Amino acid sequence: MRPVASELSGRTGVGGSCCRPAALLLLCLGFLPWVAGCPSECLCASDIVSCSGRNLSALPFDLPSYATRLDLSHNTLTALQTDWLSQPFDRLATLVLGKNRISRVEANAFASAPRLLHLDLASNRLTVLNSSVFAGLKELKELLLFGNQIVEINPESFRDLHSLQRLYLSSNKLTAFPLELYEAPGGPRNLSFLDLSYNRLSELPVQSLLALTRRGGIYLQGNPLVCDCAALALLEYWVWKQYRPLVDFRGEYPCKEGVGPGFHCQRQGVPDVPLELQMYQVEPGNWLRVPCPGLTLPVPEGQIVFWLTPTTALNSSAPQPSAHLTVLPNGTLEIQAALIEDSGTYACVASRGRHYGPGESPEVAVVVGNLSSTSGGGLAHRSSAEHFNTAFTTLASCVVSIILVLLYLYLTPCRCRGGGGSRGCGGRAIILCSDPREAESGQRRSNGKRVAFMEPQAEDSCIGDPKTPAVNLDHITTEGILKNGSRTVEQTFTDENSPFMSSSAL
Repeated sequence: MRPVASELSGRTGVGGSCCRPAALLLLCLGFLPWVAGCPSECLCASDIVSCSGRNLSALPFDLPSYATRLDLSHNTLTALQTDWLSQPFDRLATLVLGKNRISRVEANAFASAPRLLHLDLASNRLTVLNSSVFAGLKELKELLLFGNQIVEINPESFRDLHSLQRLYLSSNKLTAFPLELYEAPGGPRNLSFLDLSYNRLSELPVQSLLALTRRGGIYLQGNPLVCDCAALALLEYWVWKQYRPLVDFRGEYPCKEGVGPGFHCQRQGVPDVPLELQMYQVEPGNWLRVPCPGLTLPVPEGQIVFWLTPTTALNSSAPQPSAHLTVLPNGTLEIQAALIEDSGTYACVASRGRHYGPGESPEVAVVVGNLSSTSGGGLAHRSSAEHFNTAFTTLASCVVSIILVLLYLYLTPCRCRGGGGSRGCGGRAIILCSDPREAESGQRRSNGKRVAFMEPQAEDSCIGDPKTPAVNLDHITTEGILKNGSRTVEQTFTDENSPFMSSSAL
């Protein structure tokens, strides 16, 4: 068999033969898959490999390892063994396995692709997620498992998914809320999106869901929820908060408008005064009791009142008298030995049998300490740096003011000149000048200053009024008394450039 290079040289006329561009183009296109390493069952475009819809029951052996996106959807794959990837895919970021027949995924099945960011296993036949099924995927951010038949999730299934942010579990057969996603050690730390819609959930962990509401969106529409007072209280609170997972699919929740099977909660009346945000203040170390806003007492037997605190969620079903924060049976929140860290916004979540009216709020603000030491409604403490900046600014302003006053008094004397019949300064003028001869002789007064007083003009006189006599600055006579008792007469002759003073003692 002739080498490929010789064959190409002979057919294209390299070295003097006639070149055939059309034949060369067809020949290169025929060898392109072999040169790029792309299997014949797939299509390759740079680092994207698509083997979708080829009725594959096994993975092609010669898949290029440089792929960053591999699409194996719409095939007939049934299982993913540990070695189903024949080689490492260190650059693979997206793996699409949706619309297959996968019913079993072995442990460490994705260990050969540790850089995965997006994994799609939707619309398969998975029933159980075993432990270590996603082992090694520490960088995975999005996992699609909707459209399977999952009835059970092992608590260790998501152990290594530290970076997981979005998880789709809708349209499965789950009957219990998978709290292990949030509580199991080593699980996702930043899960902000969880889709559990269209499963078989009947009961909800209301207290846990209240605490998880602040972490992101949890979608529960399409589940056969039991409308007890706790679930109704949760949904009413979500409606008041305009919680997007509920507001966007409000018509697909059975617990709506205060009706449903098992609905026996007491209906709360509309308060006469709107329940606007209330504020409670307590000194550190003291006790504080906060009643539930708008809750009618006594609370019916069996009704649970929840309190959402800045750090956790509590309920009145099992009060702990020795706890720092506890909810009494009547729904009142009790804070024992209040700490500065207890300052924040608290929400009382209880079934009212109706939606919140305009201006109503189930939230209250708790301030521990002095209101002046808090900002933003007393919920955040001002830093010491802010106090320092204020004091420093005030001190600097005082210093600058003093300097300006001194400059005005000593360095900017009032000079009244009038070229060609000038008029005098209006009001009272104080002229400060220095005698250059004093510095030389040292016989003058120690302060080195001479003061000349001029008679003030009338306050309402005009500078240009010819009736007002002008002071001639070209000749000023000053009388004074020396320390020895003798009288002095000083005459000052000035021009526009330099002053000259003469004096004589009498």
